[in-house]
Amino acid sequence: MSLLLLPSVPLLGEEFPLPLDRPFSTAQAAEAGISKKVLARLHRAGLLRRMLRGVHVVAQAPDDLLLRARALALVVPDGVVVVDWTAMWLHTGMLPFGHHVEVPPVSLFRLPGRGRLRNNLCVSGERALIAEDVTVIHGLVVTTELRTAWDLGRFSRRDDAIGGLDRLLRTEAFTRDELLSGVERFARQRGVVQLRDLAPLADPRSQSGPESVVRLRWTDLSSLPRPTPQVPIEHTPGGTWWLDLGVPELRFAVEYDGEEFHTSESDLYHDAERRDWIRKHRRWIIEPVRRHNLFGPTRDIERILIQGVTEARRSIGARLER
Repeated sequence: MSLLLLPSVPLLGEEFPLPLDRPFSTAQAAEAGISKKVLARLHRAGLLRRMLRGVHVVAQAPDDLLLRARALALVVPDGVVVVDWTAMWLHTGMLPFGHHVEVPPVSLFRLPGRGRLRNNLCVSGERALIAEDVTVIHGLVVTTELRTAWDLGRFSRRDDAIGGLDRLLRTEAFTRDELLSGVERFARQRGVVQLRDLAPLADPRSQSGPESVVRLRWTDLSSLPRPTPQVPIEHTPGGTWWLDLGVPELRFAVEYDGEEFHTSESDLYHDAERRDWIRKHRRWIIEPVRRHNLFGPTRDIERILIQGVTEARRSIGARLER
């Protein structure tokens, strides 16, 4: 089949001249007779997805640790350590909130004295690491989940860092006590003040980066009771729904509605039906929030939280006696 006709197929198959089970580089595509123009056309048709800069894979390839490692192996030179959000992506598949549709530069570091890399695909430098900080995954040298957590907690934007800490704790590769006990190892180093602030707040129960940010905004309001992530609501014998963040004593909750899972008509209907049931039968106040409530010039999450808790306190007696 002509490459020009490939966008008409449901998915790329045996007619595609590159492997269907592993990533390939732009250079490898050119060697197989696929120009950058055709690659762009296949991406626009949704038949390929871009894993890293200059690295592609067929749309149906399942995302897993091996696939991500194979993608990195195409751009990572010898003698370096994969760090920061690239290590996070390798371990978990997660990128900073707002970057899931982008392809960030690969973060690679050499050990002290070996200099920076010169590669427009990567951001790099030097970093002091000890043996316990690194592991080998499918031939790649990468910072462990715990060292990655400390680094993200120090070097990432605060909103991104809390999401990263929560997600890495959820891997169960280290405990919360291990996370906290290592903080002072970085005393007087760049970013340790932020790490000291965020590490005690990390919670593996958060299910997404934005949900972590909602919790961070909430805990920043010291006058409010702290929220509990993933509050269970029993709706049938053996059936449970979960509210993103809530205060069970006040029956007040906030849920983050992301565009990926809360935009379609069926998603909106399911959300409304579930929340209406909980409001009616369990007497909860539930405030849904979206991205514009958390970020930018329209940010009003603090107002929503303060007003919501205040109203929940005032009305809790009336709601309980119904």
